Amino acid sequence: MLSTAPFALAAGATTIDAALLAPLADGDTNAKLQTVMQLGQIPDRRAAQILDALNNQHLYATQQGKIIVVAADNTAIDAASGEATSLPADADTIIINNRIRKGITGALAVSQLFSEDSKVRLAAAKRLQQSGEVSTLAHITKALSQETDPEVRNSLEIAQASLELKSVDPTARIHAVETLGNTNSGAFRSILSGMLSKDGNGAYAEEDVAVREAATIALARIDRHLKKIEWAGNLFYGVSLGSVLLLAALGLAITFGLMGVINMAHGELLMIGAYVTYLIQLFFRQYAPAWIDWYVIAALPMAFLVTAAVGMALERTVIRWLYGRPLETLLATWGISLILMQAVRSLFGAQNVEVSNPSWMTGGMTLMGGLVLSYNRLAIIVFALLVVFFVWLLLNHTRLGLFVRAITQNRRMADCVGVPTGRIDMLAFGLGSGIAGLGGVALSQLGNVGPDLGRGYIVDSFMVVVLGGVGQLAGTVIAALGLGSVNKFLEPWTGAVMAKITILVLIVLVVQKRPQGLFAPRGRSVE
Repeated sequence: MLSTAPFALAAGATTIDAALLAPLADGDTNAKLQTVMQLGQIPDRRAAQILDALNNQHLYATQQGKIIVVAADNTAIDAASGEATSLPADADTIIINNRIRKGITGALAVSQLFSEDSKVRLAAAKRLQQSGEVSTLAHITKALSQETDPEVRNSLEIAQASLELKSVDPTARIHAVETLGNTNSGAFRSILSGMLSKDGNGAYAEEDVAVREAATIALARIDRHLKKIEWAGNLFYGVSLGSVLLLAALGLAITFGLMGVINMAHGELLMIGAYVTYLIQLFFRQYAPAWIDWYVIAALPMAFLVTAAVGMALERTVIRWLYGRPLETLLATWGISLILMQAVRSLFGAQNVEVSNPSWMTGGMTLMGGLVLSYNRLAIIVFALLVVFFVWLLLNHTRLGLFVRAITQNRRMADCVGVPTGRIDMLAFGLGSGIAGLGGVALSQLGNVGPDLGRGYIVDSFMVVVLGGVGQLAGTVIAALGLGSVNKFLEPWTGAVMAKITILVLIVLVVQKRPQGLFAPRGRSVE
């Protein structure tokens, strides 16, 4: 049965000498391999198509030695002339072995440089970068002279430079070194550094002094670029981590900063938000698979409402009786956190559950030739900033926000002028808890979801709130992004654990000199 792999013969392609193709009908591997190499040296699309047909077992030979290509639609074409023909009954598939397949791969790289498809040309140029066949240099030069696609040209120049390094002409090697240096790619660093290495007798691998000087300059250029990528990557992942901390700490900034409640169950509210996201994902997979890519959008309001309801229930049943008693509040909320974790273990099991990224949050963009910005982290950064903006609007331009600020500044006076302090306490605590649920949605997009998800963020969240200034929204934003960035810049030097310890020590020193944090505190504790 014929293969249905795609194959299309070039219209108007030139005729190929039948004598060149004749060895393909022979059983001699060496003869076939020689023909493959010769076809690879022909800068013509017909040669590439014949090689592709041979590789995919679309090439047939008759008893008379005629070579025929059979396309995916079962139409037969004379390989030499390109004219339509019929497939004789005595035609057999030309059998190849792994040695010939390897030869076809190298030969196709040259012939495909002249394909009409820029993607095919790009793939061929990248293969030639690794081939090391000096005989292909002339064809690469010819392809460069007529190439118009910038990306393909860049790949061809790199392939040309890789081959020119083997040239006996120092001028050609210098040109190659400069070309590789201009790529700013770390992939060529080992090649350039190898030229500057010495053997046991102290002799350089590269004998020419001028070439070594060019290699030194090119190597320094690549190292500078890699350093820039490293710093930019640390900054991006630092801001990304800071955005996660911001979402985790923003709700705490309301419950602890504005209300003075030390809520040790705040991390479990994050965890509940993540599990709500997991349940919404299951619902979409079961009942709306066509809309699965948008389950995260649906999870946001649901996570906010569920965690806000849990938070208001906690405030009405437990926390309302403990205002002004921080130690009792800490112990009570710590017990609540244990209860919530055990409840989740009983419902979902102790093992982590998987929450998949939607397709539009999968992958990333590449900048600077090596820095990958993942879409899920970019989405979380934007989402965190939007949450901060809406919280600011809520606190500064709504009736609820006015009441919260009034209670924060003078609770007794607000009560005297008719502000329903008890109901505002419940709503403010629900708001802080709902924001924690939104943070849980974001965390679910960065890793698996488990009962212990929130435990790793509660201490960091308190550090963010204390450093930024108790009750200060701007301080929370600056502290979260700052701590995230500092942590990522310290990790390569000190390790993850020592980076956390160093940050904790720095926070202690800052609080010693400035107890109010980055911004002056405003809350019930000031009364």
